Amino acid sequence: MSSTPVTRRGTALAAALLSTSLVLTACGGDGDDTGDKAAAETHSVKAENGTVKIPADPRRIVTIGNTNLPFIDLGGKPVGVTEVSDSELDVLPQEQKTAYEAAEVVGSDGGEVDLEKLAALKPDLILVQFHSNDWGKVGKRLESIAPTVYWGLDTEWKAFADEIGKAGNVTDELGRQKAEFKEKVGKIKETYRKTIADTSFVDVSRGDWSDPGTFYIADIGCSEIARDDIGLDLPEAAEGKEPLAYESLPFEQIGELSEYGVITYPVDAEGRPTEPFVPVTKTNTWKALPAVSSGRALGLFCPGNNSYGPVLRYLDSLDRALATLPPQ
Repeated sequence: MSSTPVTRRGTALAAALLSTSLVLTACGGDGDDTGDKAAAETHSVKAENGTVKIPADPRRIVTIGNTNLPFIDLGGKPVGVTEVSDSELDVLPQEQKTAYEAAEVVGSDGGEVDLEKLAALKPDLILVQFHSNDWGKVGKRLESIAPTVYWGLDTEWKAFADEIGKAGNVTDELGRQKAEFKEKVGKIKETYRKTIADTSFVDVSRGDWSDPGTFYIADIGCSEIARDDIGLDLPEAAEGKEPLAYESLPFEQIGELSEYGVITYPVDAEGRPTEPFVPVTKTNTWKALPAVSSGRALGLFCPGNNSYGPVLRYLDSLDRALATLPPQ
């Protein structure tokens, strides 16, 4: 009569051992300890918070703030992330969206990280980019949980991608993306050499934060890439001045865009003007602009400008748009 309970206990024990075995296998414990040794090796990286010793092959990475999507863009699969906006998720390739949604959300943004939840994930590396005020609030506590690499908001995007690639051990994909970036930039510069040399451009936009009846001239983000990497003649703020994009201009000044040969403006992935920019396109002043009436107003899709993947998609959009320009 006692055999049944014993069998059940034996079955339960066997199941528990099997479960443990599966977990160990999933963590890389396949009998060959090469992977475990690699994970245990460390190297040092220089970051905003000093020189940090981190695993050479980190397995459980938490990304916070602006590091979420650039790490995923490089093929990383974080175990924890902070929230990103719906608009950012909407433009992600499906595999990247899946990687983001598979991670545990540990807070709404950098300064509001749930540290207990984060610690429970047992990360072996934390990647962080947010405002220095947020670092002051939680930086030391993050460092007490796991090796933490922190970048300030003024880190240039290419350097940022390089450092995330090295810290997260995803340099193979980084190398592929950098090579593709170089190829696309070279192709656009060669294909549209005369247009780039002879044409004045202006990039205009509106955000969902813009006051009603205002727009701005974009000189940062994707337009910065078009100016600095491709060589488009785009306006930019004088040295030492705030970016032009920070100044809201009233619709009454839309007519001043007539001095430019080509106007670029933001569109979504389907090529439609972004919702915040639609009010500009409905004004008679916009419709009467020479660039607009002659087919020289180009919609450009910019899904992001903080890592190579979205920038490559922007370059594709720019390439397609420049190809539609009518002869002058």
